[in-house]
Amino acid sequence: MTTLLLLIIYIAFISLGIPDSLFGTAWPAIYSELTLPISYGSFVTIIISCGTIISSLLSSRLLARFGTGFICIFSTALTAIALLLFSFSNNFYLLCVCALPLGLGAGAIDIALNNYVALHYSAIHMSFLHCFYGVGVSASPYILSKIIGSQGNWRIGYQTAASIQFAILLLLIATITLWGKTKISVSSASVRHASALSFRTMVRMPGVKEICCMFITSCGIEYTCGNWCSTFLVENKNMPIANAAQVVMLYYIGLTLGRFCSGLLAVRLHSWKIIRLGQIVLGAGILLLFMPFLTTSVIGFFLIGFGNGPLFPNLNYLTPENFGENISQNVMGIQMAASYLGIMLAPAVFGILGQWIGVWLLPLFLICFYFVMLASHSRAKRFLQSNS
Repeated sequence: MTTLLLLIIYIAFISLGIPDSLFGTAWPAIYSELTLPISYGSFVTIIISCGTIISSLLSSRLLARFGTGFICIFSTALTAIALLLFSFSNNFYLLCVCALPLGLGAGAIDIALNNYVALHYSAIHMSFLHCFYGVGVSASPYILSKIIGSQGNWRIGYQTAASIQFAILLLLIATITLWGKTKISVSSASVRHASALSFRTMVRMPGVKEICCMFITSCGIEYTCGNWCSTFLVENKNMPIANAAQVVMLYYIGLTLGRFCSGLLAVRLHSWKIIRLGQIVLGAGILLLFMPFLTTSVIGFFLIGFGNGPLFPNLNYLTPENFGENISQNVMGIQMAASYLGIMLAPAVFGILGQWIGVWLLPLFLICFYFVMLASHSRAKRFLQSNS
């Protein structure tokens, strides 16, 4: 029964990934059809992120009242309906309206599933959970590229993604009774006795600000590439939209493989070592984007995904070790808020800069984030080691 529920959770996390890569992949086709400025995509992604932040802040109350199973069903339904409405949008304002329920649904199911797996399953399952997220974000660009290549219609791609979400919704409804049949692990008891600290107290702790900065930069790089990779290749490298969508798929495959390999390496290597290895690969991928060749850009985006993929799960795994089990849940909340901040602001800022200066700026934008990440990593290790 526990294994079956875990499989359902993995499938549900696929549904979380499907919408995340769809908009950035489809945006070149959307702004061309609706004759919109390139930077307008940033407004849509900001609204999605705001919805995600709102639902994440309300998630603890909603989970306590309705339970994980119901929240997952409701959130999946919300994202499925939002994707369907996206496909019928014929102006910028309707895109913005559809963005809010998409963000609300994504944030709720993200917090719900991460919390449930943390309470009921081991860390290795959490690692592979994020791999299934990678399956979702890799599948939707592939589907969209095939549809645009054969029919030239991004709307059918959104309708196809919505159909997949509705299928997952039916599966969740059919298995709703499984959620209450899994026993809570003994380790969750410590969560009930976790220390309650104020936000000001936590941010003053050595290493907290630096770790949060690593979350901001890692998630900023991840979502900026996801949202603007396609536009960069279309506008700067003259790549056809359908082919650019396939590169986005390759980028997310790299992200998924990075997290899968991270789970395998965790048996032998410490999480800090895995993070360092990931940063080396990430830096190499960004450098390849500076080269004028199309092939090196394609390889670069894959390496960026592969190197950056392990950072988010490993930084989360390190939280109890870095700050102690009794306050790890408090710090985890700040870290998630920091990651959402990077997700919301980084792609939006680049969208504005891309409109004013040009999308060729993407490698410079990413390398700035990368150097801030490395500096934060160094300071965090120094603070944490001196207080251990």
